[in-house]
Amino acid sequence: MSSAVEAVYIFNQNKYFSPIDCILEHVYRSRPSTARTLLPHYQRYPKPRPAVINLPDLNPPTILFSLVHANLLFLSTASNDIEPLFVLEFLHRIVDIFEEFVGAPLLANKIESSYDVVAQLLGEMCDAGSVCNTEPNALRDDVDIPGWMDKLLGGVGLPGNAPSSLPAGGLKQQLQLNPSTSGPAIPWRRANVRHTSNELYVDILETLHVTLAPSGRPLAAIVNGSIAFTSKISGVPDLLLTLSASGGKLGLEKAIELPVFHPCVRLARWKERPGELSFVPPDGKFMLAGYEVNLMPSVHDLNSWSNAKLQLPLSVEVAKSLGPVGTEFEVRLSIHNTFPGAASSTLAPPRPGLGSRGSGTSTPVFGASSSSPPMLQDVVVYIPIPEIVRSVIDLRPSRGEAYFTALESVVEWRLSSKAAASPGVATLRCTTVGPLTDDESDDLMNGFHSDAGAGDYDENQDAYQSKSSEPSKASTASDHQQDSRDERKISQNAALMPSSASVSFKVKGWLASGIKVDGLVIDTRRSRGLGEGVKPYKGVKYLTVSKKGIETRC
Repeated sequence: MSSAVEAVYIFNQNKYFSPIDCILEHVYRSRPSTARTLLPHYQRYPKPRPAVINLPDLNPPTILFSLVHANLLFLSTASNDIEPLFVLEFLHRIVDIFEEFVGAPLLANKIESSYDVVAQLLGEMCDAGSVCNTEPNALRDDVDIPGWMDKLLGGVGLPGNAPSSLPAGGLKQQLQLNPSTSGPAIPWRRANVRHTSNELYVDILETLHVTLAPSGRPLAAIVNGSIAFTSKISGVPDLLLTLSASGGKLGLEKAIELPVFHPCVRLARWKERPGELSFVPPDGKFMLAGYEVNLMPSVHDLNSWSNAKLQLPLSVEVAKSLGPVGTEFEVRLSIHNTFPGAASSTLAPPRPGLGSRGSGTSTPVFGASSSSPPMLQDVVVYIPIPEIVRSVIDLRPSRGEAYFTALESVVEWRLSSKAAASPGVATLRCTTVGPLTDDESDDLMNGFHSDAGAGDYDENQDAYQSKSSEPSKASTASDHQQDSRDERKISQNAALMPSSASVSFKVKGWLASGIKVDGLVIDTRRSRGLGEGVKPYKGVKYLTVSKKGIETRC
């Protein structure tokens, strides 16, 4: 299977600009279709558009790969069979490299104003369709980035960098005098790195995805984690990062599934001692590792498993078909504020080799990930509403504020950090308004007839009570008829009820998987160029994010 990238196209799809404009087209090999030809074929697919699209009607038949980042659309083409993940990963690397060199957030005007740098980056990252260099530190040695003086001289028409003359011996003697031109010994780290303040930071981010059945039984519970590392240290340091989880090494092996690592990580050390990451870091911030944790139990323990055993900080339930005619529903948000493992890490004494992201002092130890206890932030409950619902009225939250967005057919219930700080149950009661039937439309046009159970007036009913107060058979029959009418309306209004509810939130200083950083040590025997007595500041941060991650079906 070939692994050749033919071309890369970048479009500005800002909603204020129409039509979409192609701001860059870089061809690596063969003669692929132009940007103007590919864009209509991509746009004919409804949103959300697939990342890989087969276009057999083009000449030659083309496979189109796409990536949307902010307001930019990245497209790449291949006319032969190619690994899809290979091209998609290359597009992601392009975005990361552009943000590193051009600046984040990545905008169209930044790419247009820095086209000289962007063209060099695309040429160095891929040569004739073969991806060769995607490390930011290695690209810094190959790509010429103009400084402010070069831009100033270029603005007045003067050359910014004068070409250097070769020595008397020619190019061969120049390479002998400057052996560093052959590239750094470590591809992902620049040579001769120097920093005035030596700092090492570990940021662990976990994204929580939980799906619950109407009974509260978990159907799926997965955590996707990523370990971001920031290295600002001189020389070539050799680091050892130690991770732990409940249950020791066996618990860590069971917890972390499908790990992925940066090329700098020594895989043999991880396989021999799970939880230990030995590596020489790149200079700056990079993604050290990623992992997946399955919070679900084994098949044998699944029958006795419940939502409480997941120990989530909050959960949501939906009660449907409430009220006289079943047009109301109630959302119950149970706030537990339970963070397993966070209390011990917050109250524990500092451990050697670890530190907290704090005031910036040079103390080479860190204890807990944060001085303050974990707390819920940015809590938002989303309740999707069926499209047949005209409106949702009478929203009554016990905490926070709620509103209905008719354009997206969703009810959003937002709780501030203060409202979500106290444990308990918060409720939201809503009333749905269904579509108008033909009879109701005619009644609105001609008279007053409507449902008496809804509290409206009916002109066919007697306006005055009779003198006799004794119950009659007619009134009893009328009551039974009214009850059957209400039951029928409740069954009809069941289509107006939501089918699920999801919660978004974030917690600083806590990880849902229970993984912790036990130590970060510099191996002085393997490190080079650190200097004597250098004790870098070390810091760690934990963050758990749920973007509509806890979903309850009803």
